[in-house]
Amino acid sequence: MSLLALVLLPLLGALLPLIGGHRRHRANAAWAAAVLGVTLAMVLPYGGAVLGGEVFVERWTWLPSAGLDLALRLDGLSLLFVFLVLGIGLLIVLYSYYYLPERAPLHRFYVLFLLFAAAMLGLVLSENLLLLVLFWELTSLSSFLLIGFWNLNPAARQSARMALVVTGGGGLALLAGVLLLGEVAGGYDLTTVLAAGEVVQADSAYPWILGLILLGAFTKSAQFPFHFWLPQAMSAPTPVSAYLHSATMVKAGVFLLARLFPTLAGTNLWFALVTGVGLLTLLFGAFFALFRHDLKGLLAYSTISHLGLITMLFGLGTPLGAVAGVFHIINHAIFKASLFMAAGIVEHETESRDMRQLNGLFGYMPHTALLAMVAAAAMAGVPLLNGFLSKEMFFAETLHLGAPAGLGMLLPAAAVLSGVFALAYSLRFIHDVFFNGEPVGLTKQPHEPPRYMRVPIEVLVALCLLVGILPGWTVAPWLVMAAEAVVQGPLPYFDLAVWHGFTPPFFMSVAALVGGTLLYAARYWAYRWHDRLVPVIEPIVRYVRMEELAVGLGARAGRWLETGSLQRYQFLLVATVVALAAAGWLNGAQPLALPAPGGDPGSSVIMIALGLAFGAGATVVLRRRRFLAVLWLGVVGLGVALFFVRFAAPDLALTLLTVELVTGVLLLLALYFLPQRSPVDSGVPRRWRDAVLAGLTGVAVGGLLWRALVADPARIGRQFLELSLPEAGGGNVVNTILVDFRGFDTLGEITVLAIAAVGILTMLRGFLIPPGPELRGMPWDRDAHPLVLVTISRALLPLALVVSLFLLVRGHHEPGGGFVAGLVTGIGLILQYLASGSHWVRKRLHLRYRPLLAVGLGIATGTGMLAWVWGDPFLASAHGHFHLPVLGDIPWATTLLFDIGVYLTVVGAVTLILAELGRLGQKLDARSFPATGEGERQKGAGSEWPW
Repeated sequence: MSLLALVLLPLLGALLPLIGGHRRHRANAAWAAAVLGVTLAMVLPYGGAVLGGEVFVERWTWLPSAGLDLALRLDGLSLLFVFLVLGIGLLIVLYSYYYLPERAPLHRFYVLFLLFAAAMLGLVLSENLLLLVLFWELTSLSSFLLIGFWNLNPAARQSARMALVVTGGGGLALLAGVLLLGEVAGGYDLTTVLAAGEVVQADSAYPWILGLILLGAFTKSAQFPFHFWLPQAMSAPTPVSAYLHSATMVKAGVFLLARLFPTLAGTNLWFALVTGVGLLTLLFGAFFALFRHDLKGLLAYSTISHLGLITMLFGLGTPLGAVAGVFHIINHAIFKASLFMAAGIVEHETESRDMRQLNGLFGYMPHTALLAMVAAAAMAGVPLLNGFLSKEMFFAETLHLGAPAGLGMLLPAAAVLSGVFALAYSLRFIHDVFFNGEPVGLTKQPHEPPRYMRVPIEVLVALCLLVGILPGWTVAPWLVMAAEAVVQGPLPYFDLAVWHGFTPPFFMSVAALVGGTLLYAARYWAYRWHDRLVPVIEPIVRYVRMEELAVGLGARAGRWLETGSLQRYQFLLVATVVALAAAGWLNGAQPLALPAPGGDPGSSVIMIALGLAFGAGATVVLRRRRFLAVLWLGVVGLGVALFFVRFAAPDLALTLLTVELVTGVLLLLALYFLPQRSPVDSGVPRRWRDAVLAGLTGVAVGGLLWRALVADPARIGRQFLELSLPEAGGGNVVNTILVDFRGFDTLGEITVLAIAAVGILTMLRGFLIPPGPELRGMPWDRDAHPLVLVTISRALLPLALVVSLFLLVRGHHEPGGGFVAGLVTGIGLILQYLASGSHWVRKRLHLRYRPLLAVGLGIATGTGMLAWVWGDPFLASAHGHFHLPVLGDIPWATTLLFDIGVYLTVVGAVTLILAELGRLGQKLDARSFPATGEGERQKGAGSEWPW
């Protein structure tokens, strides 16, 4: 089984809940669980080999010239994280089925959940560092959507935005660091980077590489001073908090530290930065966790503290420190996921998370209380539980490193202090919630949750006990497997026995337990001392101020740039082009020469083009009517098409004709919402300014085109002509360039087209129509339509579909292709909208544009990925012939599939715009815009409509 399937299965599985609808809760939950379960079963066969030290690497060529290949790596570290992501994710899906209310958009939850799981799997399995950064940013985007799941809650939106800004900004720094690291190491593959540790550390760019990569890791794993986003993310649903803050999102940063440990660790700079930041985060999070009244807030700050502990262990730079760091990653994921789910049960059954109200719940939900108490004890590091073992390894490492590092007892003392706070806030979690009197002011009678809602917590708590009591039989093989992958070599001896005798780490543990108990006993004095002496640190306030400052600066720049003046935009564009050209000339670039082009284009074509251009300009300037301007713009486009016909470019002529028809109609439809006359400029200087600016723009664009026409045709065009048929299997060079040689560009263009269509959908859905005088509705939504137009259009639609199919199929060898075929179909649909109305088209044709966009992009992308099956680069094509008895040899090429994806995307975008304009037209029926000045629409004013 391919490693790629481990990423693709959750990614593709995320589509089904979206199609299934929001009312199928059980089906969506079952599907998400099945996807994660099957993916987990698919990785099991690798377990034995990876436990034995084998490393699996799979590679598919994507963009080799840029160093970006789709390369996946499964070793001990990635296998451990794959099991954490899938195993805990499967338990949380079961928990979510009982936790989430029926009225929630559940299909969206499971879509985002599977998307996030796929992103995390891609991150931990990436062999190529650029691919890792790609999945890194995808985790930021998907977590942004999960944190803001309750999108009607302003706090959720603010928290999601904050998480995206912090982690996304860190991702940009990580990208810069990875680019530098790849240049120094000689490649972006982990195999190359992990073997180049000495080269990287000896390079002068090492401090920059380390600083940028650590910035990405610290922001993701909520290290001080970037910790503030994680407590705010508690506005997410509890299943999201349990998943993101135990096994996935916040673990991505420490995973990166572990993954690049052999390359970056071992220097004084690494020790100072990583250990220092980890130590500050450890103590800061542990201290403030004690004073949180919100149940999930306490767990959030404890997560920050434990992430600081893991970061500090990797910062020590020793093999045993790395072992302890990996061990605590495992333990923290287990007990923290169970604690978040227990906190969710408490909130679900009491409708409160305030620990000042949640008292005495043991008598109401003893089973849940017992599970939460065991998990909290594991978090505190109580003996016979998993957290105790990794905590003792942490204590031992601080003792062994303290004196050589010249820090004396600073690190051991800080470690004990963190243990004191950990026990204190764990005792508060247990005592204040489940004991300490009776509940206060609850609006709901507490009781036990549904039976199977506790099953995920029971499984994780059982693991806490098994790992704590039988570590050698349960976790030791997995720990050795993952730690050897971190240090890239054999490990020094270490012992996971429950009892090591009366050693210094044992006495440190006893001191932490006793100190934590005393601190909790004196908690009321500690609360008063905290409130009086400790300044209130609210990083969220500082973040909001910085965000407001950035938004204000952006708005100021936007007001300077976005003035609504086309003349200003054109001036800035021309000025930028002139500045870039001048910079190139000053730097010694070849001066721009404009020799005369060869060949006579024909005086008749030139006269027609000039006549059309001057006629269009004169009509627009003199009449100042937007309707005529749109029509003459189309006429000029048709005139340009004559040039393409004259110079034997039928593909371009066909495309331009269809584009002019579609955009012309869409512009006329959009023109419905604008005044019909352009405002008149009375100032003569302004007219001269506009004329000069237009002339300079025309000269600049014309000069660039002239230069392109006279360039040496032997550079690349001749290669396309020579390779079109033998390499791409097509006789139409234009089409082979679009779908084969430059297919990646075309894929990007149709993706942008789909994004633009979705943006139009969003804008038009939110378009508010103010009340006004009565107006006629949009022409396509009138009750009565011209009978002749209706009759003709019904017959022309099948003809348009046949013509578009003909152009689509022949496009690889003759003029045509997916883009022009999609436009022909769009013209047929436009005619139906104008003749019969959007309501008739939606009801009779059953046209759904969003699935068209999704399927089109999916087919185009899937065609590119199909090449990986044969080991070829992304979007590489295959072609050949097959023989039929009567028809003879029939050529075939995989680029036809790509063209079909382009066709569906274009049709989906066109129909989306038309359908949404139709809905907006229905809203406008009997309503209008208020008067806005010269050229406004007025009731009874005889406004001339373009229909």
